[in-house]
Amino acid sequence: MALLEAVMDCGFGNWQDVANQMCTKTKEECEKHYMKHFINNPLFASTLLNLKQAEEGKTADTAIPFHSADDPPRPTFDSLLSRDMAGYMPARADFIEEFDNYAEWDLRDIDFVEDDSDILHALKMAVVDIYHSRLKERQRRKKIIRDHGLINLRKFQLMERRYPKEVQDLYETMRRFARIVGPVEHDKFIESHALEFELRREIKRLQEYRTAGITNFCSARTYDHLKKTREEERLKRTMLSEVLQYIQDSSACQQWLRRQADIDSGLSPSVPMASNSGRRSAPPLNLTGLPGTEKLNEKEKELCQMVRLVPGAYLEYKSALLNECNKQGGLRLAQARALIKIDVNKTRKIYDFLIREGYITKA
Repeated sequence: MALLEAVMDCGFGNWQDVANQMCTKTKEECEKHYMKHFINNPLFASTLLNLKQAEEGKTADTAIPFHSADDPPRPTFDSLLSRDMAGYMPARADFIEEFDNYAEWDLRDIDFVEDDSDILHALKMAVVDIYHSRLKERQRRKKIIRDHGLINLRKFQLMERRYPKEVQDLYETMRRFARIVGPVEHDKFIESHALEFELRREIKRLQEYRTAGITNFCSARTYDHLKKTREEERLKRTMLSEVLQYIQDSSACQQWLRRQADIDSGLSPSVPMASNSGRRSAPPLNLTGLPGTEKLNEKEKELCQMVRLVPGAYLEYKSALLNECNKQGGLRLAQARALIKIDVNKTRKIYDFLIREGYITKA
C-alpha cells in the first residue's frame, strides 16, 4: 500500500522520488516490485483482457462506433469555433451562458425565516420546486448534447455529410427524435436506412440489367460502358442549347459549331472555342431545407443564392465580421479577407453587402 501511495503521489516512472518516500527501498527495488506485481502480473493481464472483451461484446452489435464528446476541442475565447460550440468551456464542462440562464434570479430575494406563515412558506417552497425543475431541464439538455456528440459541431456535420442526399434529408427530419431514442439507437436507425437506400439502388440497377436482357456481370460491365458512351454523346449534342443560353456572341457560336462538326466527324477540333463571356456562371444555390435559412431576410437569401454560400456559413461569417467591426470601430476589406478564409471574390461580395445594408462600416 505504501508503494502504491508513493507511485500515486510521485507519478509512474519517478522511481527515485518513490524510493525517497518509501525510505526503506532503492529505486530499482521499487520499480522491479511494481512492474512484477502490478504491470506484468498474469492475473491482472487476464482480468484486463476479460474486461476488454466484455466491453467489445457490449458494442459488437452497434451499427457504427459512436464517440461521445468526451474530449472536445478547446478553442480560444470568442473565436469562431468557440461560437460554434455555443460558448462551451471543456475544462469546466459548462457553458458561458446556460439554458434558462436567469433561472436563479427567482431565488435571489427568497429567505426562509421562522415567523413565515404557512401560506408564505408553501409559496416559497413552490418557487424552489420550480427552480429545481428548471435545473433538471438544463441538465437534461446538457446530457443530450454530450451523449450525441453535439459539442464538436463541425465533426458532427462532417459525419452527417458522409451519407447520400436522401439519407441526409432523413437525418435532418429524424434529428428531433434523437433525444428520445438515445445516440446509439439513433445511429442504428440512420445506418439501417442508409443500408436500405444502397440495397434499393442496387436492386434498381439489377432490374435495369434484367430489362435489357443481361444475364451475367461481364455483359453488365459492357452495358454500363456503352450506356456511359451514349450519355456522353447525348450531352455533346445538347450542348448547343447551353451555349446559346449563356453566349450572345454570334461569332463564338459559329466557332463552336465548326468545332462540334470536327468532333462529330472524328477529327481533332481545328478552331478553339472562344467566348467573350468567360467561363459559365454556376446556377443559383437552392436554399430549400438548408439549416439557418429561416434566419435570413430576403436580401440575405438572394446573396447566399448568388454567392452559393450555405446559410449557416454566411451567419458565421456575418457574426465574425460584426464582432470585429464593433471591436475596431470599422472594418477594411483586407481585414475581412484575413478573418474569413474563403474565396476572395465571395468575401468581397459579402463585405460589400454588409456595408451596403449598414451592418458594418468601413474603417
